[in-house]
Amino acid sequence: MATEVADAPENKRYEIRVEGEVAGFAEYILTDGLITFTHTEIDPAHEGRGLGGKLVRAALDDVRGRGLDVLPLCPFVKGWIQRHPDYVDLVYGASKA
Repeated sequence: MATEVADAPENKRYEIRVEGEVAGFAEYILTDGLITFTHTEIDPAHEGRGLGGKLVRAALDDVRGRGLDVLPLCPFVKGWIQRHPDYVDLVYGASKA
């Protein structure tokens, strides 16, 4: 199962594709220096395969590379970050020590 995650700025979301077909997305609002994740969704036909986690990890890795802070309003993104403490430093207001 070949997967690919890419930013789709024209749709204001990161998309995960399986065999070229959009299988899910993480919507965001981008402002100066801050990305707010508002909603994450995986197509029911693709649920249970860990695609949500792959999507969030790749999106956050891209965000880190862009030097943005993250405001995780989406419960899925927020929960994922809580379970992966190596990404907590991205959260807006977190200590950057």
